Amino acid sequence: MTLAVEIQLPVNALTQTQTSLNRLIESAVAGDTAAFEQIMNHSQQKVMAMTWRILGNEADARDASQEVFLRVYKYLGRFKQDQDFFAWLYRITVNVCHDIARKRQQHSDRFMSLTAGADEGAFAEPAEQEDAEEAFVHTQQRELIARAMATLPPKERASIVLRDVEGLPTDEVARIMNSSSTTVRSQISSARKKIKIYCEQYLRRRGAGRVS
Repeated sequence: MTLAVEIQLPVNALTQTQTSLNRLIESAVAGDTAAFEQIMNHSQQKVMAMTWRILGNEADARDASQEVFLRVYKYLGRFKQDQDFFAWLYRITVNVCHDIARKRQQHSDRFMSLTAGADEGAFAEPAEQEDAEEAFVHTQQRELIARAMATLPPKERASIVLRDVEGLPTDEVARIMNSSSTTVRSQISSARKKIKIYCEQYLRRRGAGRVS
């Protein structure tokens, strides 16, 4: 039961995307509101999905996403063209999520499935040819992982989302988290172990309940 990594775009497609974003950023910094709207349209689905995964519920995720783009608008002039835009955006997103998590400690008690509203498949989607039973089992697995992730400390959850869901290299995750690669590796290892233990305990409890 593993977290799926998003399909990576070809290098030339990534380069074209970054070049287009850089043009939009230049226009937005110059005061072009339509350019900023295009930046939002290009990235808001990723931001919403990531905030949902980290915070665990739609209400907090929407509040976080709104705050992310307020900060992007405020600090866009500080973005350097040699930076990776999405790495910069993820850093803002993680910081916003940490701020909201500190204010709303009860978010873990209201955790909802990460499957609804996630972009491009936060976890692997069932293939069309799978029958209804296989699809149901797959959905249960995703929801179980989502509940397990809800129990993680915020930094571990952010690290594993960036590494195992977004597919970013560990060094890049460390830069986004303002941490060291060693610390991030430790957080990811701890998170994976906790998710594994949570899932195993849940399945044992469910199996014991059926026997009784």
